[in-house]
Amino acid sequence: MPPIEFSALTAKPHEQHLSSRRAYDGHILHLRVDDVRLPSGRETVREIVEHPGSVIVLPITVDREILFIRQYRYVIGKNVIELPAGLIDPDEAPEIAAARELHEETGYRANALRFLGAAFISPGYTQERSHFYVATGCEQVDHEPDQDEPIDLAHFPLDDLPNLLRSGGESPVENAQALLALNWFARLQDELMG
Repeated sequence: MPPIEFSALTAKPHEQHLSSRRAYDGHILHLRVDDVRLPSGRETVREIVEHPGSVIVLPITVDREILFIRQYRYVIGKNVIELPAGLIDPDEAPEIAAARELHEETGYRANALRFLGAAFISPGYTQERSHFYVATGCEQVDHEPDQDEPIDLAHFPLDDLPNLLRSGGESPVENAQALLALNWFARLQDELMG
């Protein structure tokens, strides 16, 4: 199947920025409200969650296991199986943030860290861009867990990757970023693990 040629698509008129105001400044997130003019000439607002960007790490241990974290998420009121992830600090390179988050959340360090790709998580309301990495040769090292962020580790054999990607709600993984990382990894597994 030939690749889709996006350059052939005609550019459509877009919204024009008119003004901005701050609605909320939090510790992690900031909410900005922009007044915009639509291509029709009508004016409306866009509520924008400003976000510094994030990293998601898919760790593969020296025992060929995928290392997940299980963490309670207050917003949805349940425990979720995820990959180690976190915010990129100001002036921090994404790959440095990825190695830091892997160690902070799991107590593991990687022998090699490889970039999988980057994606905007929900560009309808946030500018968050996530950077995805696979960490191979991960081994446990000294680690002081954060007492305010209780995390359980979950190990799945690398051979279970097809089961982790089952559709129809059959996978134990419900986190979209983790599923995207697993899918990218599945496509590149031979190259990355070769």
